[in-house]
Amino acid sequence: MIPFTPKDSTPKNLLVSREHQSSATVVAVGETLFGGEEFPVIAGPCAVESAHQLLKTASGVCLSGARGLRGGAFKPRTSPYSFPGLEEEGLQLLALAREKTGLPVFTEVMSELQVELVSQYADVLQIGARNMQNYPLLRAVGRQRRPVLLKRGMAATLKEFLLAAEYILAEGNPHVILCERGIRTFGQDTRNTLDISAIPILKERTHLPVIVDPSHACGLSEVVPHLAKAALAVGADGLIVEVHHQPSLALSDGRQSLDLPAFHDMMVSLRALAPAMQRKVYTTMSPLRATG
Repeated sequence: MIPFTPKDSTPKNLLVSREHQSSATVVAVGETLFGGEEFPVIAGPCAVESAHQLLKTASGVCLSGARGLRGGAFKPRTSPYSFPGLEEEGLQLLALAREKTGLPVFTEVMSELQVELVSQYADVLQIGARNMQNYPLLRAVGRQRRPVLLKRGMAATLKEFLLAAEYILAEGNPHVILCERGIRTFGQDTRNTLDISAIPILKERTHLPVIVDPSHACGLSEVVPHLAKAALAVGADGLIVEVHHQPSLALSDGRQSLDLPAFHDMMVSLRALAPAMQRKVYTTMSPLRATG
């Protein structure tokens, strides 16, 4: 931990900076590498709703080439009356889906009090946009050695984003994946505005891998595949995408969730584009251990 002094003691070369480390950091999540030649895609539902929903979706995205499973057990919802997630039961279902498919689990932790619990089940701890500047939480995941997926706040500058990552690295955890997920602008046609220019700027300023969340960036499932290809073309290190086996019945973010055929088609298009960017999109994670 960097000691505190009364004056501004920010190091000249931050731990996240290219000045501190010129070579790209590669974050390993099981057999999947973020920041290397591979362009991994994390996919799954916004919220874990049931065993059937999660296993059906997990098996489908696995067969189409996903390299990680996302799903919320604890959900930060704008309205207190919206579905809040299944909490520990949801974590248990994510662990079951990992057992069935082999996909590592990416799931959100909302407070420092949840870090130990979520770490028992998750392969990667996700910090959502609303918590990007929750400094006690950042310090808590920094004291873990589990990889962290840090999402950019909806109104955060790139400097603020990198300083949030610095909190995690300063606590001793170098395994951080940054995620651009769209920022709030005056635009009303999409949920947020994907800051596509942020990817090459971040890649110039930091050695950490940078992925994109096209689902939250636009909020429209039909637009997601286009933004996904743009992310690959501009140099991102992967994607995190919302997929549901029946989006019309989703308890959270159904409008922006791809169904399984649409996800498969998106993966086919990414696989075709990847060689032009000297990247690789895998055909499948691994043979299913069970179909669920």
